[in-house]
Amino acid sequence: MTKKRVLLGLSGGVDSSVAALLLKKQGYYVEALFMRNWEDDDGSPYCSIKEDFMDAVFVSDQLNINLIEKNFSRDYKNKVFKYFLKELNEGRTPNPDILCNKEIKFDSFYEYAMNKDFDFISTGHYVRKFHEKEKVYLKKGKDVLKDQSYFLHSISNESISKSLFPLGSITKKEVRDIARKEKLITSNKKDSTGICFIGERPFPDFLERYISKNPGPIFDENLKEIGKHIGLPFYTLGQRQGLGIGGVKNSENTPWYVVNKDLKNNSLTVVQGNDHPLLMSKKLTAKNLSLINPLNEKEFFCKTKIRYRQEDQDCFIKILGNNIEVNFSEPQRAITPGQSIVLYDEDVCLGGAEISSISYGDL
Repeated sequence: MTKKRVLLGLSGGVDSSVAALLLKKQGYYVEALFMRNWEDDDGSPYCSIKEDFMDAVFVSDQLNINLIEKNFSRDYKNKVFKYFLKELNEGRTPNPDILCNKEIKFDSFYEYAMNKDFDFISTGHYVRKFHEKEKVYLKKGKDVLKDQSYFLHSISNESISKSLFPLGSITKKEVRDIARKEKLITSNKKDSTGICFIGERPFPDFLERYISKNPGPIFDENLKEIGKHIGLPFYTLGQRQGLGIGGVKNSENTPWYVVNKDLKNNSLTVVQGNDHPLLMSKKLTAKNLSLINPLNEKEFFCKTKIRYRQEDQDCFIKILGNNIEVNFSEPQRAITPGQSIVLYDEDVCLGGAEISSISYGDL
């Protein structure tokens, strides 16, 4: 019997390393592909692409699987990075990792694998899938703290049906234990954090290479100027750090938070207090709705997340064409345009949309 052929995205991290190992043990014929999505290795201590590639080489040798290196950087810059910069310049806070999954890992990589006659692709994501009544569904990973369905909500039904997620039914601790038991070189490697193409470097430092600073005033809620910002793209709603307005005269000794970015006047508005009313809202609208499977209802109650690792929130959804209106049962803090709202039916990911506007004063 011919083994099913799987092309695994091998990043050089412990998750994809263990995914490759598990697939081999499950009887698949496995090859690995190292995706080079970002060309700009500037030699800084934050850029780990060379180290990651060498780790991928070592793991492939350990597991005796063929490793392919493929450059997707053109697709990445055209489909992900340009959109990322455009959104920032228009006052929103995009999530490029979600777009990377949709456009690169489960599109460009997927198409490459299918054209090479592989039966499946695979990644080290902590999600599950299942089939029911000739439909395929995406489900949260078993490990609640590592579940990555939020980041995969916009990938196509077709790519899900042709994807394998070996880590979806195990925990991160189990992954580490397997890696150590099998003496994989990545067993103790630190998990990557931050945006995929930025790595560990400070976000403002990276952004300054692509977006010019454009200083403007920082106002409090009474429109009193209390400081200067370096440029609106460098800030996001709910941000506390890096505002440079500590010790404002006649103000309480309470942290300041960003509540508004005014592009027209190039101004930033901040308030004091983590739960200030201007940070809270119970209603939003979102665009570019992406559903993993069609829904019969246009209005329904469900669970949602407006950020990664947030506890599920109860809400009422109204679908309006390619947009949705969302009314939450409880106030939500710092809802951020450009970020994604992801919909769930218990553990099943229904899809999601991009937050476009927020309604205040509805508490």
